[in-house]
Amino acid sequence: QVQLAESGGGLVQSGGSSRLSCAASGSISYIYSMGWYRQAPGKQRELVATINSDADSNYADSVKGRFTVSRDNAKNTVFLQMNSLKPEDTAVYYCNVQRVWIRTDDGVVRAPLFEYWGQGTQVTVSS
Repeated sequence: QVQLAESGGGLVQSGGSSRLSCAASGSISYIYSMGWYRQAPGKQRELVATINSDADSNYADSVKGRFTVSRDNAKNTVFLQMNSLKPEDTAVYYCNVQRVWIRTDDGVVRAPLFEYWGQGTQVTVSS
């Protein structure tokens, strides 16, 4: 079973920086897409940034130029460096991975689910 463990987040002042990490585990051989979504109170979950195995990244317009997503393929870990944080960045941030291949006794196979989610980590930006 694929599991995601997030770290980072917490309370930060407006204009400050924070870094999130998410490590995937579970006999993983390959992950195509890794990234971050967020959900603010009363709002729908939205994409923040993703990065694929070719290192192509995609950002929400609201975070372009301030956030940077990166990944360490050897450690199956994705990072989100957040700079120039604003109060409107306050949300629960969720790690997401898609198209995961895992090692089994029968060889490398697709993981049962198309995508997996972390438990979420709170980021609060004070004004």
